[in-house]
Amino acid sequence: MDATDRVGTTGPTAPESAPRVRVAGPAGAVRRGPLVGLALACHPGPALAVTALACALAVGAGLDGARAALVTAAVLTGQLSVGWCNDAYDARRDARAGRGGKPASDGTVRTGAVWAAAGIALALCVPLSLACGGLAGAVHLAAVAVAWLYNLRLKATALSWLPYVSGFGLLPAAVTLTLPGQPWPRWWTVAAGALLGLAAHLADTLPDIAADRAAGVTGLPHRLGAACTRLLLPLPLLAAAAVLAFGPPGPVGAGGGAALVLAGATAVAGPACGRRWRKAALGGAVAAAAVDVGLLALRGSGQV
Repeated sequence: MDATDRVGTTGPTAPESAPRVRVAGPAGAVRRGPLVGLALACHPGPALAVTALACALAVGAGLDGARAALVTAAVLTGQLSVGWCNDAYDARRDARAGRGGKPASDGTVRTGAVWAAAGIALALCVPLSLACGGLAGAVHLAAVAVAWLYNLRLKATALSWLPYVSGFGLLPAAVTLTLPGQPWPRWWTVAAGALLGLAAHLADTLPDIAADRAAGVTGLPHRLGAACTRLLLPLPLLAAAAVLAFGPPGPVGAGGGAALVLAGATAVAGPACGRRWRKAALGGAVAAAAVDVGLLALRGSGQV
């Protein structure tokens, strides 16, 4: 799932006739063509992070190389479609706000091209997902659908957290249902995924709460406010680590205990540094999530 931008609102669009190549900055000018702009418009960081998580879950679940690659490809195309949809839908608001680094709104790449890329990626995602199995494919496509719903509607509402929680929670099921016998994941993998989804939403929104509020965006973190969101963020990260450490049967062990401590430290450090570094909370969340993925691999595959 993508987690970088907020809701699109009405306003003047970037003209379709805008130059396809942009010069950024008077000093050290950097030329960026439409292909590079299209690549950046997919939100590559979140897309690759979620894809890597799916790949790690597939390998940890015991899928062979071909099936793991299939799951990874399905998740990648789904994430690309979500990222491009997000940038294209937000182009009007970004153009009106004059936000830099937004290829769909600054003339680097045409909005229509970004919408086309989103449609192509979604069209590829459907057969790739269904090739993993009917039930697995349906679960993954449901996760992609709620991510699109977030882009198009829910991120401006009090339910902005729901697509993140449901999408991340469904990801382990999309992986394990690809296995022979279509086993459902254990409860602790689903719970940890949902908690990580909530943390991702809070961490991604936190740096831009003030600007988003001024633009009329009223998702859950905006209603809570920056201070409350910063205090809340470590809780789902810590809870995810605890669920992964204590949920599986058997003793936690030294490795699990160390991972739990490390996840807790990174979860708290990110928001604590948020006032000095704008993306500190997101960085801490990513670091804690990486520890949680390692803990998941350490504690087992997560299938029933």
